[in-house]
Amino acid sequence: MTSTEVRRMRRPVLQAAIDAGAKCVQADADLFFRADGEPPATWQAQRAEAIAFCHGCPVRAACEELALRDGDGNDRVDDLVRGGRSGSELAALRELQTQRLKAAISADEASDQEWSELTTLAVELGSEARRMPTRSGGMPHQAELLRQQNERIAELAAKLAVVRTARRARTGWEVAA
Repeated sequence: MTSTEVRRMRRPVLQAAIDAGAKCVQADADLFFRADGEPPATWQAQRAEAIAFCHGCPVRAACEELALRDGDGNDRVDDLVRGGRSGSELAALRELQTQRLKAAISADEASDQEWSELTTLAVELGSEARRMPTRSGGMPHQAELLRQQNERIAELAAKLAVVRTARRARTGWEVAA
């Protein structure tokens, strides 16, 4: 598997890890965000608490990576903690890793487009399979309508199989495919 292929599959893996093991799901979400009008001294103490909380999280690195990919953080406004880093730290880190993140985000987008194509084809296939062809004046016989529908279903299934097989082969699942 190439590095581009690995990056393409990385986002869903990161998100799944966070969903399954993030320590913050048990915490008050307000801990990680500065309230409007909150005094700087209060936020600094809260931010330190949030950062310390994150450092005990088993998926902190995955959370940080998604924060970088999502563009979280701002070097001018210190208003959040994600992945154990303040917003300004995330912005600085993103600046240092611009090229790597650009490649990762491109891979995420390509994966999203491929996923979108897969779901669109699956929805079309399901709709076509449930549709009941009916005759109306001047239309071909029911048998001809069913033949046309079956051709369309076979065409959609073949397209779906091509995308799915390519995706599986790229991610190392060709044996299971």
